[in-house]
Amino acid sequence: MSTSFVVRRRVRFGDCDPGGVLYTPRIGYFVVEAVLDFLTDRLSGPAERRLLDLGIFPPARAFSVEFLKPMAWDDELEIHVCVKELRTHAICFSVDGILSGEKTFVAELTQVCVSSQTRRPVAIPSALRNALAEENTGEQQ
Repeated sequence: MSTSFVVRRRVRFGDCDPGGVLYTPRIGYFVVEAVLDFLTDRLSGPAERRLLDLGIFPPARAFSVEFLKPMAWDDELEIHVCVKELRTHAICFSVDGILSGEKTFVAELTQVCVSSQTRRPVAIPSALRNALAEENTGEQQ
């Protein structure tokens, strides 16, 4: 795996179920927000705007998560994001949650580049591919 981008995220009271642990669906927000922060860094500006300026939307094609350790209110996570694979039309991100030096979850998010005009898949724009290429460990042409 290549060098990862790190986001720090505190588990808030509203992220938890009545038992005080992270409510399972909230992990999707953690992952998507971390990937957007990663893209904001790589694109040198707000990811959502930069992607729209490139003429694309990045809907999710696949999302998977494995929980390894419970997360509770007020835990501070390090969320590590890196590009696992660049494909022709899609980007696969690897996202790991770390709590007190131990992995608490591992996730993957695959996003497809879709034209904002036609809403059909398009090749990853070269500006985006170039911004992500240094992070890539498994590029496919």
